[in-house]
Amino acid sequence: MRDSVYLDHNASTPCDPRVVEAMLPYLTERPANPSSRHHHAGRVAARAVEEARAVVARCLQAASPSEIVFTSGASEGNNLALKGAAAALASRGRHHVTQVSEHPSVLAPLSTLGRRGFEVTVVGVDRSGRVDLGRLASALRPDTVLVSVMLANNETGVVQPVAEVARLARSRGAVVHCDAAQGAGRLPVSVVELGVDLLTLSGHKVYGPKGVGALYVRRRQPPLRLEPLVEGGGQEGGLRAGTVNVPGVVGLARALELATAQLDEETSRLGRLRDRLEHGIRGRLEGVTVNGAPPRLAGTTNLSFASVDGAALLTALADLAVSTGAACSSGAPEPSPVLQAMGVPRELAAASLRFGVGRFTTEDEVDRAVERVVGEVTRLRRGRRR
Repeated sequence: MRDSVYLDHNASTPCDPRVVEAMLPYLTERPANPSSRHHHAGRVAARAVEEARAVVARCLQAASPSEIVFTSGASEGNNLALKGAAAALASRGRHHVTQVSEHPSVLAPLSTLGRRGFEVTVVGVDRSGRVDLGRLASALRPDTVLVSVMLANNETGVVQPVAEVARLARSRGAVVHCDAAQGAGRLPVSVVELGVDLLTLSGHKVYGPKGVGALYVRRRQPPLRLEPLVEGGGQEGGLRAGTVNVPGVVGLARALELATAQLDEETSRLGRLRDRLEHGIRGRLEGVTVNGAPPRLAGTTNLSFASVDGAALLTALADLAVSTGAACSSGAPEPSPVLQAMGVPRELAAASLRFGVGRFTTEDEVDRAVERVVGEVTRLRRGRRR
């Protein structure tokens, strides 16, 4: 097999060596449990956790480190935010609003809430992949207590108008949740400018470790007291029982710090690589459509290939790490619901690939990917015409 080219950075990013360096002491010579504060080693671990919390809060422009809750990732954070808020706000109302192209870790818990007697309205998106603000405004009701809209789509990279959504929702007194797993580290993320009450992110999307994430919970009046999913130890302000993953939170903080510091430079470079990939493929192949309109994440493109079997194309490109959609849904035979919600015909949605360039992607790798995609699409189209 040819040397593999990794272009699936939306699914997961490699851990930056600088992040690994920050984590190593807490994997080896500093093993203590941060809850064991009666001895020095435990206090060292506890201090590392609190320093990491302060860094994450600063990167998100949160008012206080106490607004940051460490989790196992964005999926857990989304579940805690949505189910926890539903329980906390049930006396005020039981109506929640979201949009159709959210990640499954948002849509699934909302669906579960629907089966538990809550009411959920799912608003459509336009052909660009952006939420319809008019429909969202019309969906808001006196008993609407929570609105959830992602920052950037995991399949198309389309950036959602979260600040506008938040203004609409908060004018009706609703709490606003944002899944920022794809946007954090790739876009400026200020909880103040976005106007959100709850925001989730994941370490392995920002060149940090897998298995760690954070949930921002705004301090507000009256307080939003989420109901925890995991009980038993009182950690994380009582919102998540269990020993805190010290190496993980140290790595998450360092990864987010690095991404924030080099955001402008990295965004510019990734945008050039993405454009090189798109132009290289579309300049040599007809019938290639870009799914999603600007603003998009700099490193993400989703392309549909007319007159090609999508499964056959993905199999033929085994040496390219690309995706047909959300990583957690990659085993599903159905074409992407996100693309179909945007009005992409089913056949084209089934013949679509997501490419995600990243921090360590080179121009040579992009050019090799272009050659492979052009060659295999050409071959498959010829076979189809026979």
